[in-house]
Amino acid sequence: MGELQMFFPYILVVNIVGFLFMGLDKRKAKKQEWRLPERTLWGIAILGGAVGSLIGMRIFRHKTRHKAFVVGMPLLIILHLLVLIYIMDMS
Repeated sequence: MGELQMFFPYILVVNIVGFLFMGLDKRKAKKQEWRLPERTLWGIAILGGAVGSLIGMRIFRHKTRHKAFVVGMPLLIILHLLVLIYIMDMS
């Protein structure tokens, strides 16, 4: 369990970044400014920030019409949970 505790700060930070990036991109969309690429939003989510990204989607009402995000983020969270369970089982 010690190894998993080392990852907690990382997971916390990457989820905060995912949340903030959703808010930032939404603000830029409203102002019709340069936007964050979707691959950046997905990259943060894939690296462990899917929960923060999904919460950001809901709170900022951003990317909620994009089926890839609406379906993909929850699926990514499930995948992350399965990987976590596998890692914990291997320990």
